[in-house]
Amino acid sequence: MSSILVLRGPRPWLKPGVFVAALGPLAAVLLQASRGALGANPVAEALNRLGLTALVFLVASLACTPAREILGWTWAIGLRRMLGLFAYFYACLHFATYAFIDQNLRFKAIVADVTKRPFILCGFAALVLLTPLAATSTANAVRRLGFARWKRLHRLAYAAGALAAIHFWLRVKKDVREPAIYAAILAALLAARVIVWLRDRRRRAVRAAAPRPGAAPTVD
Repeated sequence: MSSILVLRGPRPWLKPGVFVAALGPLAAVLLQASRGALGANPVAEALNRLGLTALVFLVASLACTPAREILGWTWAIGLRRMLGLFAYFYACLHFATYAFIDQNLRFKAIVADVTKRPFILCGFAALVLLTPLAATSTANAVRRLGFARWKRLHRLAYAAGALAAIHFWLRVKKDVREPAIYAAILAALLAARVIVWLRDRRRRAVRAAAPRPGAAPTVD
């Protein structure tokens, strides 16, 4: 009961706490890299960790709306923007590690990888889709685009999540259990959004069909 009251009451600690915790994976990678503790292939290990962290934050950001609409967790919406931006942040770090450290910024090699290797193409496409979402994450962007257009644009997050899951799936090749879990979670979140949309449409239809207060009843 006390935990429920904490979540329902004022939460000035929530955003700072999530922000600090979100930097933990990066701090762990940097610390282990400085100690030479990232294993036999440190670049591949850093790539894997940063990419997985990006996917985790993307899934978490997509879970915020269903959490509010279905579970009533209104506090989750306050974290959605931050989680989405951290997803983009880690996706950029993932790509930067690949481009600068793994490929030494060899443009031709990077283009060849993107065009010829499906898992890299999927990951790059996910990053491209996330870029306009990060760029339009501010309140000014919502006002400039209009809420309806902004909302349609940000539905691309589901496409980015699907591409990221496929990227993960193709990357591991053999043991696909972990990417399958993320794919299933994404599918469940998308299904939840569809259910919420159908519920809201039904409610609007009921309100539209209801007689207005003070209106004279119709007689057949």
